[in-house]
Amino acid sequence: MTDSNTRTIHQEAPSECITLRKYMLRHPNGETQSIERRLIYLGSAPDGEVVIDDSTVSRVHCKIEVDRHGHRIRDLESKNGTFINGIRISDAYLPADCTLKIGESEFGFQLGSESVEVQLATGNQFGEILGESLVMREIFALLSRVAPTDITVLVEGESGTGKELVAEALHHQSGRNKGPLVVFDCSAVPRDLVESELFGHVKGSFTGATGNRIGAFEEANGGTLFLDEIGELPLDLQPKLLRVLEKLEIKPVGSNNRIKVDCRIVAATNRDLIQEVADGNFREDLFYRLAVIKVKLPALKNRVEDIPLLVNHFIARTRQRVPGGSEFQISYETMAKLQKHPWPGNIRELKNFVERAAILAGDGDIDTRFIGGNAAGALSGGIVATAKAAANLGHGHSVQGANTSTGAISVDYKLPFKDAKNRLIDEFERVYWTRLLSKSDGNISEAARLGGIHRKSLEYLLKKIGVTPK
Repeated sequence: MTDSNTRTIHQEAPSECITLRKYMLRHPNGETQSIERRLIYLGSAPDGEVVIDDSTVSRVHCKIEVDRHGHRIRDLESKNGTFINGIRISDAYLPADCTLKIGESEFGFQLGSESVEVQLATGNQFGEILGESLVMREIFALLSRVAPTDITVLVEGESGTGKELVAEALHHQSGRNKGPLVVFDCSAVPRDLVESELFGHVKGSFTGATGNRIGAFEEANGGTLFLDEIGELPLDLQPKLLRVLEKLEIKPVGSNNRIKVDCRIVAATNRDLIQEVADGNFREDLFYRLAVIKVKLPALKNRVEDIPLLVNHFIARTRQRVPGGSEFQISYETMAKLQKHPWPGNIRELKNFVERAAILAGDGDIDTRFIGGNAAGALSGGIVATAKAAANLGHGHSVQGANTSTGAISVDYKLPFKDAKNRLIDEFERVYWTRLLSKSDGNISEAARLGGIHRKSLEYLLKKIGVTPK
């Protein structure tokens, strides 16, 4: 029994403050916007800090980040470019007074006289999340303040950025850490079972309900419920989830009774929920109920200064599991190349690279030949990696009956480079998704989860490559 006079004190992570100069952005319509945040994104996406209504502007066009050297602007591979005083840039520091052109929209940038303090964690780790960049230390400072509370948190970020690690860290550094951490993946449960899996059901409530069963909310009593891929939650169930969050009570399927629940909610998504709200796919009231605190994890390509820390961490872990692993190492040249790689799979891809490269390197150096999952190295010396796959699976063939134990992906050197590359990509996509669909018994949602992409993206891709799951 807990002594009523005893309380647990959760100490925030040590932090420091940096002083940043505010700046002004003069929009094309003449309006002036005062900016006092360390990092902002500019583009046509409705959830950006600066939203630009211009068809020539990419959704996430560029970002302005304040560091100890000044106000740094980076073009994020936009279609029509970013310009400072008429000069196209990819990465540059902004002069104190200049004209900024984004797509066809011109902004005035002017450094202000006022300053603002931004709190940063002094350490390079929060739970199992690693990072020493300013953006990650700012996130760590926020998480350390939020963790001891019961406040609802929405974690946004691309697949592979570590959203589940945030949920785990928030749970373990909260007063609920002795309770359960229950993970509910909204994309991995068949649509007709989501309500039952979340809220439970009573015996006889539907065919196959042979007994009472508690759902994820009751499982998480006294702890934390992590709602992963919340953007995949069916629209007709969103009002029921909203009611649970507001009333803290559930109604199992087939029951007339309501049951009180007590758990902290952390949700995560790789979707743009603001856009989903605009498109009518996600309820606005539910979004704001979930996003009491919003944590946006950056893509790895936007925090390249963290790559050496992450690589060395993964090397240390891999050494413990690989026989003779203490022998392999990584050069400064290779590390520099890793920092230039785009890492579309983010930290998950980097981790897989280190583990794969360590095993294939033996007692030699880890190098960038092993990026991309090519087990034979690179396509150098005329050697082409073979892959276990569905042999000769042509357009229009279904997944059923595909032979995934034979076949190879190879390069046709008689074709022009571009044609050979496109054919190789098509073959790889067909083989890769056929294998994952076979592994998931034809369940597109599960295959998309395994592959780390949206279900809708996979549906489009399957149609493009002519694969029909059954």
